[in-house]
Parts: sequence; C-alpha cells; structure tokens
Amino acid sequence: MKQFRNPETVHAPVAAYTHQIEVTGNNRWLVLSGQLGKDESGNLPEDPIKQIENAMENLVRNLQAANMGIKDLVKITFYMVGPIDNAKRREAVSKFLGDHNPCMTMLYVASLADPSFKVEVDAWACA
Repeated sequence: MKQFRNPETVHAPVAAYTHQIEVTGNNRWLVLSGQLGKDESGNLPEDPIKQIENAMENLVRNLQAANMGIKDLVKITFYMVGPIDNAKRREAVSKFLGDHNPCMTMLYVASLADPSFKVEVDAWACA
C-alpha cells in the first residue's frame, strides 16, 4: 500500500509533487535507470522540452514492460542541463503524470554523459 503525505509541519509542495510516500505490505519494486531524451528510433532532438517528452515516454514504456503504470511511480529525479523554460517543463511533465504527484527532485547539472543530452530522468515505481 502507498500512502502519499504532505506533513503539516513542512511547507506545502511548490509544484505537483508529494513530500513523502510510505510503502507498506507485499510490494513489487522497479528501479529505472536514467532515461534519455531519445525517441524510440534513437533520434535525439535538440529541443530540451522534446527531450523531456521523449524521456517521459521512455519511462512509460519501461513501466508498461513491467506491467506497471504512471500511478505506480513513487520517485522521479530529473537531471537537466542549461536553461529550460519552467512553464513548458511543467506542462510537458504534467501531460504524463496527470493528477499523480510522486516524490520528485529536479537538478540542474553541468553536463550529462554526452553534451547533446539535455535531460535524463530516473525513477522508482512500486506496485
């Protein structure tokens, strides 16, 4: 069972995420490596928002391959390089998450494994 909580003793979330998720009982965990902004054919767009969309699509495909879905996500970490429009980033991510608010961390880093990568997304899921 997953219990999503935002304790009253902690500030309200500043975006669509949850401060903590407690998992109890008999569960199946899935740990995902960082998903890049490449599409299914291996193409990498220059646009960082399109890279976010592709990385989220890859995350969804990984969940589906494990018979899981978006609602099973408990933690997502975004690694981003360079300036990315926050409103467009939020919109791109919310297209995939809808009203599901997993724990989330967003980091701006100096670089990723290749200079053309602007986004990498890793996640934990539990069903």
